[in-house]
Amino acid sequence: MSRVISTDSVRTERTRLKKGIVLAIRELMQQQEANELSRDLIAYILRSLDRITETIDISVEAWEKRDYWLKADQFRREWRWAAMIAERIRPKVLALDFTALIPDLISLGQALSDTTVSDKHRLGAPWIGSWDLLIAETRE
Repeated sequence: MSRVISTDSVRTERTRLKKGIVLAIRELMQQQEANELSRDLIAYILRSLDRITETIDISVEAWEKRDYWLKADQFRREWRWAAMIAERIRPKVLALDFTALIPDLISLGQALSDTTVSDKHRLGAPWIGSWDLLIAETRE
């Protein structure tokens, strides 16, 4: 059996997650009323923020092994917004409180203002089924 080599770096994954969040926010803003798609969208946003937070620690490990503590701490500070917003929206997402999520989604949109997504993106709809995955993760 041959070796499995991951060609996807965590930086690429973070970029893809950021673009997915921007798309999810756009799609959520077009919703007229809350439905199953809205649940999937907010669950995807929360799960993506959690995954971004996980990738920060993976990125920083290499710097810490080489004793680049200042660089590691600066990188964590730059990405702290993801963990903070995830903590803030988690109870609102699980309670399906869409109106309470609006200010947090606005601040998330501001944090991602440098992220551009083309109209001809190839991301598809990565949020489909996210609600079920989120519920399964919270039960564990």
